[in-house]
Amino acid sequence: MSTRRDFLKTTLGTSSLLAVGGVVPEFLASTARAAEKEDKKKDTVLVVIELTGGNDGLNTVAPYGDDLYHKARPTLAFGKKEVQKLDDYHGLHPRMNELKRLYDEKRLAVIQGVGYPNPDRSHFESMDIWQLADPKRGHTSGWLARSIPGMSIKDAGVPGMYLGNERLPVAMQGADGGVISLADRASFKLQLTGNQANRKALIEDLNGEKDTGKADLASFVRKRQLQTYTSLKKIDDALREAGGSGQGRTNEFVGGRVVQRDPDDLNTLGGKLGLVGRLIQKGLGTRLYYVQLGGFDTHSGQAEMHGKLLSELSSAIGNFFNGLQAEHSERVAVMTYSEFGRRVKENGSRGTDHGSGSCMFLAGSQVVGGLVGKHPSLSDLTDGDIKYHTDFRRVYATLLDDWLEVDSRGVLDDKFEKLPLIDRKKKAPAGSGPSKSGNALPPGAVPDDAPLPGAGAPPVKEDVPPLEKM
Repeated sequence: MSTRRDFLKTTLGTSSLLAVGGVVPEFLASTARAAEKEDKKKDTVLVVIELTGGNDGLNTVAPYGDDLYHKARPTLAFGKKEVQKLDDYHGLHPRMNELKRLYDEKRLAVIQGVGYPNPDRSHFESMDIWQLADPKRGHTSGWLARSIPGMSIKDAGVPGMYLGNERLPVAMQGADGGVISLADRASFKLQLTGNQANRKALIEDLNGEKDTGKADLASFVRKRQLQTYTSLKKIDDALREAGGSGQGRTNEFVGGRVVQRDPDDLNTLGGKLGLVGRLIQKGLGTRLYYVQLGGFDTHSGQAEMHGKLLSELSSAIGNFFNGLQAEHSERVAVMTYSEFGRRVKENGSRGTDHGSGSCMFLAGSQVVGGLVGKHPSLSDLTDGDIKYHTDFRRVYATLLDDWLEVDSRGVLDDKFEKLPLIDRKKKAPAGSGPSKSGNALPPGAVPDDAPLPGAGAPPVKEDVPPLEKM
């Protein structure tokens, strides 16, 4: 026969509170809200953006000052009047206005020549290598998942969160401590109903336990339940404010037709990052967020497609930081990566094929902005690919040690030389944070729907390149 304590374990256990769509009594909600304190030092947060498909690093950070670049890409290369100039050699893609602004504010690090030994040009194999942080693919859990046990989670919330419709990324699989997947508003709903009287009586009974040892354990359990509920309530509140709220919705004339844009659409990168920003500012306590932007496998007609993707990436990151108050902006870093880059030479379909080394971005108020490492030589190639000079695990090690304060050697199974990416003494620039005036384009910036070199041009008929393994 089950006891009241057995029933408490099954009805108010961690699993029921963590379950999506769980039933939680309103009295517990009010108790949790009253119990929460906001006087804790806030932990740092890492937001990872996966650029799925193999981003063309050569046109993301274009070596416009190199004649070999223009020779290799007669229809795709950008000239000095088109790029967002970083110096006399490097320039960001013309549509990356917001990232250029962050670069000028010393809040964007452009990490060049990133890769790993013996690169694999298969999407699946290379993505696994990046997400496992293991070129030999010996690990069974992802690098972010392996970081969670050593991570401080002060608010006892969900350590990691994936926002997307795909399966949980390998990087976050195998976490000891919990990672939640959030696809959309409909997949996550809290119902503040249920057998409130019975549950309240059970908690009061547990609160009144006279046995000291048991009371201490009960106190711990109650605290964890309240903290868990509070975390879930914050997620629910943030979802109510986003994902089709209609606020900020605009109509834009693009390609001869009117397109309605909703900045809170959770199917877009901007909408996902907007939700992440709300959760951070509500004090959820989650330290790892993972989102994706797909479509970077640009074998043909690259100019227009790649431009739209990089515009979406740039705008989403810029708006994300614009929406954060300075106190939160200073504890958030955003990292981008892709499974590989593209070949130096464009192909006969005005696109590029699978390559190796590429670039990464790291954005944040405490990021040391600027170019990190030299652009790989275009005259010294390996099988048509640029040679990497920075192992991506050096970036991971830097973020683990200097940002998340987790021992990188324990996560990566080796010691990697860190990069000068983080300065914890930096402050957010004056005027950063939410603005009523919106985001005007800087002088000379290219609007999102402006044509790019090669966009709309008929493909050149040449020999079909050999098939690449997937």
